[in-house]
Amino acid sequence: MLAALLAVLPVSGSGKALAETPAAIDQSTGRDALVAGLRGRILAAHSATLALEGWCAEHRMATDPHLVAERLPGPEKPLTAAQRTRLAIGPEEPVRYRRVRLVCGDHVMSEADNWYVPARLTPEMNATLDGTRTPFGRVVRPLAPVRRTVAVRAAGAESGPDDPLFEVDAVLSTGAGQPFCEVVETYLGTALPTPTR
Repeated sequence: MLAALLAVLPVSGSGKALAETPAAIDQSTGRDALVAGLRGRILAAHSATLALEGWCAEHRMATDPHLVAERLPGPEKPLTAAQRTRLAIGPEEPVRYRRVRLVCGDHVMSEADNWYVPARLTPEMNATLDGTRTPFGRVVRPLAPVRRTVAVRAAGAESGPDDPLFEVDAVLSTGAGQPFCEVVETYLGTALPTPTR
């Protein structure tokens, strides 16, 4: 009887619901699998903001899964010559720099260095970036950005909740192919959902 019941369960309504439960809340899911899943989602996306919001919603990490960009203090980091080449700008082209922490509820998802060419954004976009906590990816969505990964780096051996998981360097271009932003993103252990006990 029990074997027959178990054989039927996966095709029943209850079995379907269990199959669709986010893997992150299953204790049998390992940390490495979660990190790989998050990394794969980021690398496949044209917007890290949308990818992270989808991740937060899927794993029920906050009541409101929309990200908030918290500005981090510190000196500006100048663009390298290689970065200016990737952005197709000369040495005198003005570039703005932001360092932010992207937060979903009480989860810090990532920290990012962001260099962008203000002349390639609208005045409204520049004003929003200067005066609000709206994530860059949401602000520039009307540009239909295309994201190209430049580099991916694995983190060290540390596995604490605040330790880095991996880093991604990427360039964003408009749908028409004009680059306007380069980011260096560090994804943190707090981006992983906490398994249920």
